[in-house]
Amino acid sequence: MPVTTDPLHIAVIGGGIGGLAAALAIARSGHTVTLVERAARFGEIGAGLQLAPNASLALEELGVLQAVRRTAVVPPALVMMDALTGHQITSLDLRSTAYTKRFTHPYLVTHRTDLHSALLTACQEQPSVTLRTAHTVTRVDQDESGVRLHFAESPTVLTADAVVAADGLHSRLRRILVDDGDPVCSRYVAFRGALPTEKMTGRMSQHAASEAVMVWAGPRMHLVQYPVRRGELYNQVAVFESDHYTPDSDDWGTEAELEERFAGTCQAVRDALPLVARDRRWPLYDRLPVADWVHGRIVLLGDAAHPMLQYLAQGACQALEDAVALGNALGQFTDPTEAFHAYADRRRERAALIQTSARRFGEICHLEGMGATLRTMLLSSRRADDFDDISWVWTPSAATVPTP
Repeated sequence: MPVTTDPLHIAVIGGGIGGLAAALAIARSGHTVTLVERAARFGEIGAGLQLAPNASLALEELGVLQAVRRTAVVPPALVMMDALTGHQITSLDLRSTAYTKRFTHPYLVTHRTDLHSALLTACQEQPSVTLRTAHTVTRVDQDESGVRLHFAESPTVLTADAVVAADGLHSRLRRILVDDGDPVCSRYVAFRGALPTEKMTGRMSQHAASEAVMVWAGPRMHLVQYPVRRGELYNQVAVFESDHYTPDSDDWGTEAELEERFAGTCQAVRDALPLVARDRRWPLYDRLPVADWVHGRIVLLGDAAHPMLQYLAQGACQALEDAVALGNALGQFTDPTEAFHAYADRRRERAALIQTSARRFGEICHLEGMGATLRTMLLSSRRADDFDDISWVWTPSAATVPTP
């Protein structure tokens, strides 16, 4: 990344994957960073995630790809199965010559905590990054001289030249700056978690041994499976649309509904279902794209800027792309507002298209009846080394920004 000769002090709000990646990218571009996280300690919850080649490229730009690869798995294929019949619909061969010619970086699957840990370690090793936990931002003031952050836990005010809001789906700063209401609930809910691979017995052990990413698509539901952490854990995510969604209640998307929605699936899916983690349900949200990422000396990043449904497996990938683009912009522009606008101009259109495309792909995945039949007929005719439909997602535009 380019290095500026006029260092700024940038505050980053949020210590998740996007916030840590942003802090690392900003530091590598020559600036000092203070990252504030409201939790008492840094950590990441959830299960596995997929890192397409655009994310691997971003991780390489951030200097952490090799650290992530030490625990990640390189799946041989992405396979879509019919959750009702158990028949294969289509697949993508991630070890084919066509893949390696088209994409220079690997497709990885990893545990969220492993990716988060690699980014956290890299930030801790940067002398220009200061990490603060137990800091909940309550107010942000800005003027021509800089930005001031106020916290619930302390009367201390943090002053910075500019602020990156990477505070996630329910971003407090987005609510203040954009004021576009609450995230949109899709009425879908996920039960997810990773269990020791040794517990995948019988037919399930065959899938675990293959290391492929398996997507079992069915009417208004699907199941995703793949190994993580060197193959020691097996990640499973069961997703379904609830018939009982109400916006003001948590009494929907229950375990009983999970069992009901998957009752008519094939034997392989029914075998997997008892092993899907049930300790927490995850309602799935996104938002419509917005154009206003930049608000003076404050800019949005990651889910705060473009929360998306998970059907293209691009949420973390797009946050990583954001971080690289932001770091490059801050390395080329001495004025933070100019850098923020350059970053947003670089990222806005692409992120918005992936947001809306993720919704559409979810609809395709969850088709039923004749729609599902036509989907299967169309997809089953494509070759496993045909990446034309997905290459635009996996191939980011150039990470550099226009020269000032």
